[in-house]
Amino acid sequence: MISAGDFRNGVTFEMDGNVYQIIEFQHVKPGKGAAFVRTKIRNVIAGSVVERTFNPNDKYPTAYVERKPMQYLYNDGELYYFMDMESYEQIPISKSVLDDNFKFVKENMECTVMSFKGNIFGVAPPNFVELQVTATDPGFKGDTATNVTKPATVETGAEIKVPLFIEEGEMIRIDTRTGEYMERA
Repeated sequence: MISAGDFRNGVTFEMDGNVYQIIEFQHVKPGKGAAFVRTKIRNVIAGSVVERTFNPNDKYPTAYVERKPMQYLYNDGELYYFMDMESYEQIPISKSVLDDNFKFVKENMECTVMSFKGNIFGVAPPNFVELQVTATDPGFKGDTATNVTKPATVETGAEIKVPLFIEEGEMIRIDTRTGEYMERA
């Protein structure tokens, strides 16, 4: 059991039959009245985010979310296959479970598969990936006033904005959490 007074970022707990993770929290002690905890919580299964206040004395059961490293193998239509690195067992995961940032993952990359009581609810790609630029327009001299970007397609088919000096065939590093270009690889 965890009390609302002990909430910290990343803590997972069960409430109303759902599993929630703390995104932000703030302990508030007003001049008048009782203290409370203002939070922003994410339903880890549905993905929805809500703001809610708690009494610091409220207690909730701790939810143990299993995070397991698995290797992405291939996709077959709506199913994406991952291999358990320890048992070499292949697990199919539905496309609906994958987040939008999965578009930066290529075959044989290691991802973190998250499950609660055996039900897989999410796949987290590595925070940074190195991908090759397969298509982009050439940059023109003189277009460099400030932070000018151009669209580029990477080897997974995802499109991102890159600086003008990036050319086709170059390897670049991408932050999968934001989908932004970081640097040349």
